[in-house]
Amino acid sequence: MFDSIGWLEILVIVVAGLFILGPERLPDAAAWVGKTVRKVRDYATGAREQLKQEMGPEFEQLRKPLEDLRELRNFDPKRAITKHLWDDEPSEKPNGHPAVPPARDTTIRDRPLESGERPPYDPDAT
Repeated sequence: MFDSIGWLEILVIVVAGLFILGPERLPDAAAWVGKTVRKVRDYATGAREQLKQEMGPEFEQLRKPLEDLRELRNFDPKRAITKHLWDDEPSEKPNGHPAVPPARDTTIRDRPLESGERPPYDPDAT
């Protein structure tokens, strides 16, 4: 629950609570918040267990798409593209051609053109 809340935010909440409630009521308020959070967590766990018992094996079939959605929420396009580009073996398309085109020979571009020689034709550039 507190994965996205850092220590600085907790410190700010405690200091704000200290100013708003005062030092004599702050421990009681913190205990009430702790009990309430624990009670809500117990209700959620009980509801999940009850749903799991009533649905049986269909519950796992329902959980799988939800876990896939959770993975999509953590999707990092930069990491996915980097992984795809730097894999050792490129995957193949259904027609048998490699998904990544082979590297082109750049030695032709390294030398200057002779007089009367036509520049190389690049079909991808036109």
